[in-house]
Amino acid sequence: MNHNTPVPPLSPRPLRHLSEVHRRVVTAGRLRATGVSVAEADEQCRPGGPWQQIFPGVFLLHPGPPTSEERLHAVLMYAAREQSAGVPTQPGAEEPHRPVYADAMITGLAALTLHGFSSTPPLLSLDRIDVLVPRMRRLRSTSGARIVRTSALPAAEQVTGLPVAPVPRALADAVTELTDAGAVRRLLTEAVRGGHCEPAAVVRELTNAKLLSRPHVVDAVDSLLAEGRAIAEDRLYRMVQEYGLPDPVWNVDLRLPGGPHLGGLDAYWPEQAVAIELDTRAPRQSHRQDDDALWSEYARKREHLERLGITVVHITPRKLRDAMEQQATVIRTALMASGDRDPAAYVVVLPR
Repeated sequence: MNHNTPVPPLSPRPLRHLSEVHRRVVTAGRLRATGVSVAEADEQCRPGGPWQQIFPGVFLLHPGPPTSEERLHAVLMYAAREQSAGVPTQPGAEEPHRPVYADAMITGLAALTLHGFSSTPPLLSLDRIDVLVPRMRRLRSTSGARIVRTSALPAAEQVTGLPVAPVPRALADAVTELTDAGAVRRLLTEAVRGGHCEPAAVVRELTNAKLLSRPHVVDAVDSLLAEGRAIAEDRLYRMVQEYGLPDPVWNVDLRLPGGPHLGGLDAYWPEQAVAIELDTRAPRQSHRQDDDALWSEYARKREHLERLGITVVHITPRKLRDAMEQQATVIRTALMASGDRDPAAYVVVLPR
């Protein structure tokens, strides 16, 4: 057979036990298991042939461009240690094959698109798909796939049956490749405004990736933190209204009469001496001791206020997002318990 000879059709043994996409995208190992040798697979992939090799060791069993679903599975087949979750029902029965991609997950822009971001490109327009693997895996980036390594894989989220990196990690991997300040800001803003994650989680991943030395990323983070605080404050207002809490005074500073500044609070009920403090800190410090020092400052303020008889309820934006009713109950309990406490010291309440 020479190169001008038509390539005869070749089919592996029946693949009815595979999912639809895995009848079209298969690894070299699975082809061998169905009776197709490497040489036969290579023959089918010659120009004009019915198959194509989409990644090293991964074959597309039809001509023409792959679909988005096929590309995603092909990237994972290339990068992961594929395992089968199926067990034959009896000896000799065909194995029901449900792929389990071990030690690999989609990350970067492709992951964000799968998570439902509107500011990321469609999957088909991406030149390559990022895939996250353990640092020690012996893999190289190739055309259409970028290998991203990590010392500790996060827990993957299943999106359309695919293992996908959590939004904060996917954001960090995407931002690593972006130099457009506007694109970075749009991604970070959508992550928070769309309710995908909290600013602190994003900043933590950006810090771990050593991206906060880039000016355009720092500018985007500043906008992100402002956006996150505004969203958290809005949720706090809604919580007070929706759960029938008495109206507090908002955004105030407390001082002792003729004495020192006691600190700012997001909400305060003067009659009950109950305060709310939103913790919108983000771990932007380069050293852990700096973050510890900032937390110590928060703790000192809280302890000082409580010594004066003021109950401080500490709330994070995540708690407001995921457990608003529970937080409303905590505050209501604190307000009701005020009558059982000794009267608080007199403090001056000023607008912040």
